[in-house]
Order: sequence, then structure tokens, then C-alpha cells
Amino acid sequence: MAQADRKSGFFCTQCGDETPRWAGRCSACGAWNTIVEAPAAERAPRRWVAPSASAAVPQLLAEVSLDEAQRIVLPSGELNRVLGGGIVPGSVVLLAGDPGIGKSTLFLQIADALASAAGAVLYVSGEESAHQVRMRAQRLNVNGNKVHFLSETSLERVLEHAERLRPAALVVDSIQTVAADALPSAPGSVNQVRECARQLMHWAKGTRTPLLLAGHVTKEGDVAGPRVLEHMVDVVLYLEGDLLGPLRLLRATKNRFGSTNEVAVFQMEAGGLMEVADPSQALLAARQKDQVGDVVVPVLEGTRPLLVEVQALTAPTSMPTPRRLSSGLEQARVVMLAAVLSQRARIPLGSCDVIVNVVGGFRVTEPAADLAIALALASSVRGVPVPSDTVAIGEVGLSGELRWVPQMERRLRESARLGFTRALMPVARGQKLPDVGLELVQAATVAEAVRLALSARPGARLPSSIGEDLAEG
Repeated sequence: MAQADRKSGFFCTQCGDETPRWAGRCSACGAWNTIVEAPAAERAPRRWVAPSASAAVPQLLAEVSLDEAQRIVLPSGELNRVLGGGIVPGSVVLLAGDPGIGKSTLFLQIADALASAAGAVLYVSGEESAHQVRMRAQRLNVNGNKVHFLSETSLERVLEHAERLRPAALVVDSIQTVAADALPSAPGSVNQVRECARQLMHWAKGTRTPLLLAGHVTKEGDVAGPRVLEHMVDVVLYLEGDLLGPLRLLRATKNRFGSTNEVAVFQMEAGGLMEVADPSQALLAARQKDQVGDVVVPVLEGTRPLLVEVQALTAPTSMPTPRRLSSGLEQARVVMLAAVLSQRARIPLGSCDVIVNVVGGFRVTEPAADLAIALALASSVRGVPVPSDTVAIGEVGLSGELRWVPQMERRLRESARLGFTRALMPVARGQKLPDVGLELVQAATVAEAVRLALSARPGARLPSSIGEDLAEG
């Protein structure tokens, strides 16, 4: 029988891939026992079209009006910073994070802010009942006068209510719980997530309504579902932080309307997520002075300098392969720095387990933190603390050399504002040393930086060069 004449066939309920015959395992996604037989009409998802949606027609790009692209500015300056100045009408925002990190809390606060600024908001939840959400709203002091709640998992019914209400914004918590009736696969499957997100996005773009989607994450920390979901949306946000601590970091990994380098800092309190006016001070609030294996480094998150605390712990091991563990840092970076210290600075790490942590649940990705990590490791091995009034800035190369990093003056000014008096940094080769009120101690190599940092006891003056250090020794 020809392909066009077939009235039924086999397909995978997990990914939707068609196959000419039944098989125990899908050749496309690798899932077992997901191949079923059904009429072709049941396999083709229906595309829900809003009655008010009009067919798109070509138009000159120069004639496109920008008046309708005015952002909805939120009361939270931290949210506006991450979003690029506010929420763009018709944009699709995906928020992901670990369970219990505060995604639903943040969405309810955003829904209340949008309701106050733009009008009625439709809040759809497939995981919680109206009573549960009302209890959270009461705790967050959200009156909910303009927030319409809908407990629904059917995509078609969600779109029908949205078209009837025509809200100023649509919030779906979460996209993995919504399912299209036309697809036989279970909610949360690859095919369902892709199709539901496509139809919701089609409605949002056609009505110029902001769409906010909550997304689950895998154990690796990525958004659950097909990777195409992140390609479809306009903004991808990750809510990060230590579940046992109060700080929460909102980071943008994709933003078609702004920078992806900005980060917002919140603190989880009884009344919800509150803005942190001085993130550097909050990240260092619990820091104790003169601790072994503890170094502070100023890093840049977009245009904002933040001071974070790096801690390192080393311990002898009887295992044939020492472990290299990290939290808040790339593990490959820690392995590289441990190797450089062993070979270039003669710090014995080959028989030690190495554990490095960034305090507060913060994640550091830029190489400017290399020197701070190296000094924390050396401090742990030697048992000598780095003076608590000293910050360390610099990239470490494989040959042990220290390299200059961008925006040095901005980092140093933030360090001086928080009361630090010294900065250990690479040698300025052609760069102008900024005058920010700090004692600038320069080192050419990581070995020299280790000697300079660990040779000074708390309260003593750091030598300004390795020659002076050796002379004093």
C-alpha cells in the first residue's frame, strides 16, 4: 500500500517518530515499548488558531512600527536588569530552576506586578490547586484582585480561556504539565512539550501578550524536555542558589531583548523573594577573618562587579586517584589550576583530595578567579591564611604566568568600597594602574603570588615585589 493511502501506522508516543512496523525500541529517541498503532489522523496534532488571529502578510521592515514594542517596566529593578529593562509585549520567557528554589514564588510576584502595571493576568497551574496558590499569595501579600487563576492541564482549554479573557500576561506553571489533547503521549514528553510550547507561543505572538513559562530541570541542571524549547522562546532564565541558604541568583542564558551577562540577586524571606541592594555585602556577610583556604575575588556579572568568597580544602588521600570536586566552579578549571600549582609552584597536590567551593551558591565562570582559587588551594596545603583584607584578581596560564583581566579598575573600586586595603594582581604590562585607594601588589607568576600572599601574617604589610619578599626572608 502506498504511504499516502495508509489509514493507520505505527509511531512513538515519546517523540512522535513514525515507523513502518512495530518495534520494541524507538530508533529515534531510544525509548522502549513506546511504539503503538493508531490512525494517522490521531497522530497529527491540531493547531489551535485564535478567532481573533489574522493571517500574517509580508511588510517592509522599515515600515514596522516600534511603538508597540514598549516594555512593561516591573517594580523590581533586579528583574528589569536581567530582562533588559522590562518585559516586551509578545515575548516568551522561560524560567527554570531546581525544585523548591522559588520559581512559583517568583512567578506569582511577577504576575502581581504585571497586574498592577498592565491589567488582568491569567495564572495557569497544572501542579497546584487554587487553595495552595491562594495560601502562597496570602503569605506574599498578593491581593490577587487582577490575577485570574486556572488549574488546568489541557492546552486547548487553556488557550480558550486565554482568548476569552485576553489578559495582559499569561503565566503557565509549568510547561511540562500541559498536554495537547490531539497527542496521545503523556504530559512532559518531548513531543508534548514541543507542541504545547509552539501553540502557546503562536498565541502569544499573535495577540502580543507576554507569556511566562516555568520549566523543570534535569539532574544535570538543564531544562527538561527537547532542546528546541530553549530555541523557541525569547528569554531563558535560571533561578539558582543554595536551597539551605537565603540567597537566590537569577541569571539569563538567552535574551533576545538584552544582555545575557546580567544577574539579579534576591533573598528568600517570609514575604517572598526580596531584592538585595548590595549583593557583594550580602555574599560576604558571614565571612570570618583569617581563615585558612579562604580568598575573596571581585568578579563581573555584566556591568556589575561582585565580591565572592572562594574556599578550598585539601586532604591527603589513600586512593590511587585523588578527587577533584568543585561547587560553583568548572571542575576542569580546578583540575587545571591544581596541576599548575603542582608543577609551577611546587605545591604538593598530587596525593591530596581537592575541594573548592564558592560561598552563597554563586557560580563563577570567568578566568579572573583563577588566582583566588590557586591561593586558596595553596593556603589550605600550607595551613597559612591569606590576609583577610586582601583580594586576588588574575588569570593563570598553563606555564604559571599571571595575566591581566578586563575591567580591572571597576573590580578594584568595588573592593575598596567594601573595606579591603590590598589587591594581589598580575604585573601591569602597558596597562595603567588605577588609583583607587588600594595597595596594589603585583606578581608575574602564580608561584610569586603564593609567596607574596602567604608570607605576610595578619596585620603585616605585604611586600610589593618578590625581591623584597626574599630580602625580608
